[in-house]
Amino acid sequence: MVSENNQFSISLELVEDYLFKIDFGEFGDVLTDEPPPLGSGEGPNPSRLVAAAVGNCLCASLLFALRKHKDSPGQVRATVQGELERQDGRWRIGKLEVVMQVENPDALPHLPQALASFEDFCVVTQSIRSGIPVHVKVQDTQGNALN
Repeated sequence: MVSENNQFSISLELVEDYLFKIDFGEFGDVLTDEPPPLGSGEGPNPSRLVAAAVGNCLCASLLFALRKHKDSPGQVRATVQGELERQDGRWRIGKLEVVMQVENPDALPHLPQALASFEDFCVVTQSIRSGIPVHVKVQDTQGNALN
């Protein structure tokens, strides 16, 4: 949910093992899980959610860039290939390769302009590319700080 001051909020709750229920409020719940052997693979893991967010945001940004010039892009698709790698002994998303497809590109007179600018307007991709400051607070159930 995005508020008037550009903030948004989701809630997560452990179901069991590594299975979490993510509450998106008015948009419903999504289950996430780690793949075996850590979890049971009952839902996408967080790395896949990051990949989905990048692909979705890039598609939406390209659609916006085309539509603002009154082009009608039709179907837009993306496939995101993620690669995990060890960095300092820890697993990290090493790279994301995004392949996008646009239907009937010859019928889009403003495609060159859109392609030149759409990535700059992708909130998720640009945030990930430049790094995301994350402040972590751990509390008990009464709200007392644990870290």
